[in-house]
Amino acid sequence: MVNFTILTFMCQYYYISNRMPFFDTIGFFCMFVAFFDVLFYYFLHFCYIFVTLCLWIFYLIFIFFPNMYIFYFIVNTFSNNFLKGRVIMKKFSFLYKFTIISILLTIFLFINAVSYVNAVSSNLSDGVFRLHVIANSNSEEDQLLKYKVRDSLIKYMNEICKDVSSKQEAMSIAKKHIDDFYNIANAVILDNGYDYPVNITFGKYDFPTKKYGDISLPAGVYDALRVEIGTASGQNWWCVMFPPLCFVDVSSGIVPDSSKELLQENLPAEDYNLITDSGNSSELKFKFKLVELLENLKLKIASN
Repeated sequence: MVNFTILTFMCQYYYISNRMPFFDTIGFFCMFVAFFDVLFYYFLHFCYIFVTLCLWIFYLIFIFFPNMYIFYFIVNTFSNNFLKGRVIMKKFSFLYKFTIISILLTIFLFINAVSYVNAVSSNLSDGVFRLHVIANSNSEEDQLLKYKVRDSLIKYMNEICKDVSSKQEAMSIAKKHIDDFYNIANAVILDNGYDYPVNITFGKYDFPTKKYGDISLPAGVYDALRVEIGTASGQNWWCVMFPPLCFVDVSSGIVPDSSKELLQENLPAEDYNLITDSGNSSELKFKFKLVELLENLKLKIASN
């Protein structure tokens, strides 16, 4: 793109200077601007590479190498004491040390991975407010009733939170109107000829990985409005009330730009790229799978 800019200015300069000498100064000025445009572009590129390199050097010097030295010191001290007087075992001392160091390094990497996943999960949980509706049963009628209750609650939520720009504000408004949510759900149930009780609560609940158009939210614990219809023994409906993603047509993969903008405003840039198809690099895909794997593992452990 930069080379194209240079070529354009050069052609303009050549054309003007050869046919209209009066504009020779303008052509020279264009060439001057193009030159500094290129210089500035490469300067920024150099700064990016330099900062990235400095961060890697800092990580290696102050984090990676000190930890590796500590690991080696522990292993070397332990193995020397353990192998003292064992002539046969001394032949395998290198293999023994290598095995211990590998185990300790694996533990170190696992701890870093867990720390990263916890940070991402915390950011996602702080950025979205979700909806969980549980049907009375898996019968066709009860499932249809679940969708009707869901639609009414989402419609009301969008009305009272149309000017909201943060999750905390959305939750605060929703909690103030919890009686309205109950009355709306109860009215829909009665209007459809059922007398099921309905229970509505706010809290932190476990959610599986779910895809909403081109946005994927990994499994984890999220703040949510939970609606239990009747015995609440039917299939679940998982959704996002803020930013509003509940009316996304999953088959077409369309998410409203307004919802994406709200999501982007409430999440760090890397976390936003992590859950959207815009972040389709192999690194981000790996990180998403890592978050999904560890969060599912945590949910399984918690449920047992």
